[in-house]
Amino acid sequence: MAELMPQELRVLVAVAETGGFSAAAGALGLTQSAVSHSVRGSEAKLGAVLFERGRGGASPTPAGERAVGHARRILRLYEVMGAEVRGAGRAAQGADPLDGVLRIAAFRSAALHLLPPALERLTARHPGIRPEVRVVREIGAGTAGEVAAGRADLGIATLGAAQDVPPGLLTGVLVEEAYSLVHPAGHPDPKALPLMDWDENCGSYTRAWWRAQDWIPRATVKAEDDAMVLTMVGRGLGMAIMPELSLREATAAVDVTGLGPEGPVRHVGYVTTPESAGTLAVRALIRELRSRAG
Repeated sequence: MAELMPQELRVLVAVAETGGFSAAAGALGLTQSAVSHSVRGSEAKLGAVLFERGRGGASPTPAGERAVGHARRILRLYEVMGAEVRGAGRAAQGADPLDGVLRIAAFRSAALHLLPPALERLTARHPGIRPEVRVVREIGAGTAGEVAAGRADLGIATLGAAQDVPPGLLTGVLVEEAYSLVHPAGHPDPKALPLMDWDENCGSYTRAWWRAQDWIPRATVKAEDDAMVLTMVGRGLGMAIMPELSLREATAAVDVTGLGPEGPVRHVGYVTTPESAGTLAVRALIRELRSRAG
């Protein structure tokens, strides 16, 4: 099988991101026929149809999604190669070798509470690193999906949740968080209140514990995120079962009660690709995250 050239990879990514051959041509400064020819050539080389063509444009097939993800990751390696080679030249002159953009995906509470101290230390040690953090909802493909698709160098994810980490990615646990009962401050019988929940809550991988609790009703209110749940609980509208990171924003309007040694826990960790795991910037960030976690 013939290998795809960097320009062919750029075309695949552009078609996927713009949703059509004409738009990709405009983004790349090419003609539409050149883009069409490149995609057909890539499909012939890979032996699979990569895009569904239609009046509305072009959308990746499942094979195309994989191809585009790999294309982004390969193109990212070209960028990292340049940055690290230039960094080696600076290191030979006694300067810091780390430089360039570091792309991170994280779910909301991790982006608020887990990343900032690690990034503060990282950028203090390596001022040339420019973190770009995207907040991603931890449902569906979640942050691990961003890494697999080549849109992030490292993701902060909930590990062991319903969504499996895509094959081939590397993970490491950073924090083990206990869940607690959160309820309006001073309420005499919080377990009698309606249950509030949100889509990202990770009860799925503690399902056995949840099933065994006959006092937990079906959720009657689904909020947008954990911050909204905390606000609603604080206003006396219900109770919730939440992990420690989410409870960093708890106010005096709520009380937090532990669920005991048999209560549910969740594992929060990093997800990256094997190739990114070997880069200087990602290795430095993982060290800072582990230092924070320890």
